Amino acid sequence: MSEANLSVGVIAKRAGVNISTLHYYEEKGLIRSWRNAGNQRRYKADVLRRIALIKAGQKIGVSLGETKAILAQLPNERTPTTKDWENIATAWRDRLTQQINYIEKLKCSLSACIGCGCLSLERCHLYNQDDCLNQEGAGAVILERSDV
Repeated sequence: MSEANLSVGVIAKRAGVNISTLHYYEEKGLIRSWRNAGNQRRYKADVLRRIALIKAGQKIGVSLGETKAILAQLPNERTPTTKDWENIATAWRDRLTQQINYIEKLKCSLSACIGCGCLSLERCHLYNQDDCLNQEGAGAVILERSDV
């Protein structure tokens, strides 16, 4: 199982990604392959765990650069172990909590003012009368508040 004997097509199918995605991940240094005697790419089975980590990160907004930095911390480019995953998950859990809080605020504000400063909604004057939120900064400042 530790041999690099899985073709790019097999890995793509099992990981649920396009072959071009695997080539891109490899170009970015997120995964690696070896070449067989016929100069065809071959992968070890544990690359599937790396791809799963990449895809999980992407779903929560972790950039490929951030994922590469996480994977670069592992010795000898090895695949994350259970302990490694626990450490990664802890960091991602905090990020997810922040995202969930922001999404909840956005969900509650979708039909009302989000404090963007545009003053175009009829209800904005209730939340941003005389554009007082301008004093707090640019953008959707109500959504950025930690006290709301």
